[in-house]
Amino acid sequence: MELNISPLNLPGISPDIRPIVISGPCSAETEEQVMRTATDLHRHGVRIFRAGVWKPRTKPGGFEGIGEPALPWLTRVQKELGLLVATEVATPAHVEAALRHGVDILWVGARTVANPFAMQELADSLRGADVPVLVKNPVSPDLELWIGGLQRLNQAGVKRLAAIHRGFSSYEHQLYRNRPLWHIAIELHRRIPDLPILCDPSHMGGHRELIAPLCQQAMDLGFRGLMIESHCCPAKAWSDAEQQLAPEVLAGILQRLTIRTEQPVTDELADFRQRIDQCDDELLNVLGRRLAVCREIGQYKRQRNMQIVQPVRYNEILLRRGEEAIPSGLSTSFVRELFERIHEESVLQQMQEFNVNSESCGLPQEGNTEC
Repeated sequence: MELNISPLNLPGISPDIRPIVISGPCSAETEEQVMRTATDLHRHGVRIFRAGVWKPRTKPGGFEGIGEPALPWLTRVQKELGLLVATEVATPAHVEAALRHGVDILWVGARTVANPFAMQELADSLRGADVPVLVKNPVSPDLELWIGGLQRLNQAGVKRLAAIHRGFSSYEHQLYRNRPLWHIAIELHRRIPDLPILCDPSHMGGHRELIAPLCQQAMDLGFRGLMIESHCCPAKAWSDAEQQLAPEVLAGILQRLTIRTEQPVTDELADFRQRIDQCDDELLNVLGRRLAVCREIGQYKRQRNMQIVQPVRYNEILLRRGEEAIPSGLSTSFVRELFERIHEESVLQQMQEFNVNSESCGLPQEGNTEC
């Protein structure tokens, strides 16, 4: 998949620097808080300052941002400290106000990206504007929705694009506020290799103690940069206090990061890859044989008028294979997800067997409009 993307070209930021670091408070609360945080971050080497100006919360009644009156505070950060500034936009009115006040970088939040109507309105309002736009993943693990949002902006002429991986919401209680699901961001990079991808460990972890390991994981996976929430007094933050860092703590995390790079393929690595290829060949062979048996089962069930899905048997498979995961060095969740996907394909294969003689049952066959 191709997008017409140009380099971000951020003034004062080397195009080769990694990670690009964007940091600042969840919300711009007061001018004093903004300037104090920005000054501390500047002292520790951060060159891009972020702050939420419009902050609609999940439920009404909480602090929802200062709004446009906070934008001059960002202008002051630019003029007095020489930092680039970034803020979130969710409506055309936000875009107009941010551009009028000279905001350097805009980002689009997860809830907005989940709404194609809102994304199209933002795209239309950005038509003709030469400003970097960073697009967070939607709240649900929907890669196509994420790509669709990027496409809408790109088709409106926004070329300086990047993605922000902030994890995906879940109803389940878990370690992370938003599940990392790294494979989705990896697939985005595979499809659009020229698109820079940053990680937002603050929203991903939801707790400050998880930020450091998430930053390192993002760097190990080759992410281009990090967007991290930082506050001059995190415990007193008006929003998301538990996931914000003091600037000096952030500096320590960044100093300890190990930045890995791509290296030429060695003979030893080539040997490892060959062994992986052999394992993949064996997996495909085994899966092919398994699905062949499933098709035979489909014939058996059709002939005896049995329904395809047998819940008791399905639960037995998931339970037994889950128990066998740990002795095999695998996680229970991975094995369960794997067999759920295999079962889904098995059901589809059996459904095809049910439809082999669908003409005799009075059902239309795929591609046969005469039935």
